[in-house]
Amino acid sequence: MPVSSAVRKRIRGFLEPDDEIHYVFPAEVVGSAVPSVIIVASRQAITILSTGFWRRTTPKSVLSRNPRNLRLGPVDTQLTPWFTLNGIEYEVDEEYVSVINAADAELTSRDLAPPDPLPDL
Repeated sequence: MPVSSAVRKRIRGFLEPDDEIHYVFPAEVVGSAVPSVIIVASRQAITILSTGFWRRTTPKSVLSRNPRNLRLGPVDTQLTPWFTLNGIEYEVDEEYVSVINAADAELTSRDLAPPDPLPDL
């Protein structure tokens, strides 16, 4: 299920004022006391937000902020989809695998654009 506009509004409070959300999805931290997180790929960073124990959609605090050029995938989809980010394993629902792939594809598509032929204009 897509993340609602109300959740996105709460997430914006944890981002830099001039930043914008590109992709957002909930995940579970494998083998951790922090059960759920919200992962936000924005224009400036990849931000991991902790959530409450009973509500996956209520961000509580920033766990980490990572450079935006960091890839989230690849996602292992053999059983429960999961990926590793900074040495931490995260499980996601199948519906969010395409979101992760799109966030990673955004990084490579920037590299495919030709350089500006007139950068001083």
